[in-house]
Amino acid sequence: MKKDFVYLASASSRRRSLLEQIRVPFRVLPAAVCETRQPRESPEEYVLRLARAKADAVWGRLGGEEPGRAVLAADTAVVVGQQVLGKPDDTDTAMQMLAALSGRTHTVLTAVALRCEARALSRLTVSEVRFRATTAQERSAYCATGEPLDKAGGYAIQGCGAVFVEHIEGSYSSVMGLPLAETAEMLRDFGFPEWLQSGGAMA
Repeated sequence: MKKDFVYLASASSRRRSLLEQIRVPFRVLPAAVCETRQPRESPEEYVLRLARAKADAVWGRLGGEEPGRAVLAADTAVVVGQQVLGKPDDTDTAMQMLAALSGRTHTVLTAVALRCEARALSRLTVSEVRFRATTAQERSAYCATGEPLDKAGGYAIQGCGAVFVEHIEGSYSSVMGLPLAETAEMLRDFGFPEWLQSGGAMA
């Protein structure tokens, strides 16, 4: 297996920065998969399926061109009860999501999948995040920053949305979109411990 870098099946700037944080060399090759939740599919099954599908999609594109490459993919969902909050399409939807999170604890699920021609691994992390009570004015001001529109659940814990977070139980990096402890463990299992010594994004 080639171990000089991994393909990241995501266009997320948060996931890129997290991989750079632990010095994992990578190249970005986003996956295009249908993200519609299936009937009777649990939130946990949903994020695991999407992470695996993204890894499989990119690996399938590379199989004939670069055999031996590894592909890393992830998917994150914000869950209130059994309702999965995806990325809001507009400000009105973001406002509704933020109102639903106000004064409540919600669950953040992040699934990670690692794939090559011989092996496939996946892990699910579960974190609990509590929002303080927010006002409509605060939510509107936050939406005006533009930050909620490409974030699951309509907020970014690493950005301005952090002012709403009272408590987190679980993995901070997982809430951002990539659980680093689990990702590093999977990479080591694939034989890449040296990636924690040097590395970063590649052209």
